[in-house]
Amino acid sequence: MKLSSRLELFNEPETLKMAKLGRELRAKGVDVIDLSLGEPDFDTPDHIKESLKKAVDDNWSHYPPVAGYPELRAAVCTKLKRDNNLDYQPENILVSTGAKQSLANVVMAIVDKGDEVVIPTPYWVTYSEIVKLAEGNVVLVRTKPTDKYKITPSELEAALTSKTTLFIFSSPCNPSGSVYTKEELAGLAEVFRKYPNVFIISDEIYEYINFTGKHESLAQFDDLKDRIIIINGLSKGYAMTGYRLGYIAAHPTVIKACEKLQGQYTSGANAVTQRGAITALTGDLKPTEAMAKEFTRRRARMLELLKSIPGVEIVEPDGAFYVFPVVKSYFGKSDGTNHIKDADDLCMYLLNTAHVSTVTGRAFGEPDCIRISFANSMEKIEAAMARISEAMAKLK
Repeated sequence: MKLSSRLELFNEPETLKMAKLGRELRAKGVDVIDLSLGEPDFDTPDHIKESLKKAVDDNWSHYPPVAGYPELRAAVCTKLKRDNNLDYQPENILVSTGAKQSLANVVMAIVDKGDEVVIPTPYWVTYSEIVKLAEGNVVLVRTKPTDKYKITPSELEAALTSKTTLFIFSSPCNPSGSVYTKEELAGLAEVFRKYPNVFIISDEIYEYINFTGKHESLAQFDDLKDRIIIINGLSKGYAMTGYRLGYIAAHPTVIKACEKLQGQYTSGANAVTQRGAITALTGDLKPTEAMAKEFTRRRARMLELLKSIPGVEIVEPDGAFYVFPVVKSYFGKSDGTNHIKDADDLCMYLLNTAHVSTVTGRAFGEPDCIRISFANSMEKIEAAMARISEAMAKLK
């Protein structure tokens, strides 16, 4: 069978691959602890579930508008004003089937074949692959652990050219947990002012999981706002991964372009989910705050346990629910049977020997690291870290 050559342009997400391998081992009766996926282990808050049930009973079962119900687009604006002090109108909002679709919509609407898209490493695995699917040229900027994996103004300026169409970053960052301060964003804004043709995607999906205090958005700089596209959604902050709802906040021209694309792919996002999203975005944030508090507790324990493993270098995360340690001191080591050449080998060793799933840093553009999620119970985290410590002690 001949399939499209388009499939050769991009790779399967390493995060999903590791989760799949973990499931296969589990199906064979192996007790695998999953520290690979980026999914809160909490259930959707009750007040949101009640609104979802009501939406079913009220027969929200027909095709919704492609861009989203007007009430939901207005609710996104309310949220952006309340939490971020950003002024948007419903015409600036598009609702999609998950933030991943939101991201794909924007990249497909902006990037032409041969356009350069600048992405600082480490980055979420899908950024580069969607750009490749759009036939753009990915330009990776290797950031430094000493800068907490945040791009500096000088690094940004060195990467931007006349061919640059788009810059993509996240804060808080998946996988590093880096969070940009207002001052750091102001430094990047100064550079972007010199390149008026560059759009900026600001992925803020982990906004509520922030261990440093107030979330800062690049969109607060009014003179750049028309070029900034905020990506956000319900998955992380409201524990609604399976409901699949993301949104874009951007200039109406970008929104209309994304709506045109989405109209051919999926049309409007799930109707019932949209009604629940109104409640999520405008309702009580106490459950979200409770989740963030628990992630703070797990982060402290995860860092404590990681620091007890020799040769592991840690850049402490300021947000999200991952630790992204440098593990290159284990490259070249062996337990006599398994030989560790790189982070890929180390992740497979931990999966098959310690029965803990993690993700190779290569997938995120940082081959010296692995990503370890603490979106699991404290009991599972402690058990997993004990297994990891024992397995890595066997590598000589």
